[in-house]
Amino acid sequence: MRISSFDDYELIDTSSGEKLERFGNIILIRPDPQIIWDTPKIHPLWKNAHARYIRSKSGGGNWEIYKKIPDVWTIQYKGLKFRLKPMGFKHTGIFPEQATNWDYIYNTIKKSKKKLKVLNLFAYTGGATLAALSAGAEACHVDASKGMTLWAKENVKESNLQNESVRFLVDDCLKFVQREKRRGHFYDGIIMDPPSYGRGPGGEVWKLEENIFPLLNACAEIFSKDAVFFILNSYSAGISASVMEYLLNITIKKGRQGVVSSSEIGLPVSTNNLVLPCGSTAIWQSTNF
Repeated sequence: MRISSFDDYELIDTSSGEKLERFGNIILIRPDPQIIWDTPKIHPLWKNAHARYIRSKSGGGNWEIYKKIPDVWTIQYKGLKFRLKPMGFKHTGIFPEQATNWDYIYNTIKKSKKKLKVLNLFAYTGGATLAALSAGAEACHVDASKGMTLWAKENVKESNLQNESVRFLVDDCLKFVQREKRRGHFYDGIIMDPPSYGRGPGGEVWKLEENIFPLLNACAEIFSKDAVFFILNSYSAGISASVMEYLLNITIKKGRQGVVSSSEIGLPVSTNNLVLPCGSTAIWQSTNF
């Protein structure tokens, strides 16, 4: 299990399908279906949170606000700054468990003797983009949502990285990768954090189990001959870490010198020192780097 220390974020407690979290000085209660245990909610912040997200039986849900919350507030991770706000489907604009991957991205790029070109697909609000830029890479940030892309631009500006080499594109990830192949553009590092289900800007339907293999094959064709790393994340229960490791072995590693590893990523729970699993990551790493 890979975890990281995140001063501005804390998973305080978990019980009865919910997690009690601190984002900066804002306390939120959010649902998590894998929390199937019903332990006593002893921590006082369970009764003193700023807001709780309540799922609707018909789908979606809403925030119950108990205390005034800023329209937007900022937290940071090792100098990377993130603008947060309560959104639909329980989101806040950040996945704190990804910090362990940001560390890997930053440290790997820092070791390079050349300026790496990094592609971030399904890039959301740009955590991996910020990590790559702060380490000195040239980044290409691709997401199907215009709103998330604008949010990522704000995070880049907030982190004082707006003068670094970065492109932002609102596009369907597979179509973009296919165009990059035709243009003859290659990348030294690729990061992919696909949803289980989604739609592209043109209404294209994305289903992880059906579309991930063709996309990985397409990415292999724009991976530079001196490529350094490839990261694949998944939050889908139907695709385990070992399945993702297998996928990278038969697509990205094929014909390349490198090793593939995989693991769960998680968040430490303050009240009991256990770790809540929060998805999986598989990484291909060049052995020539």
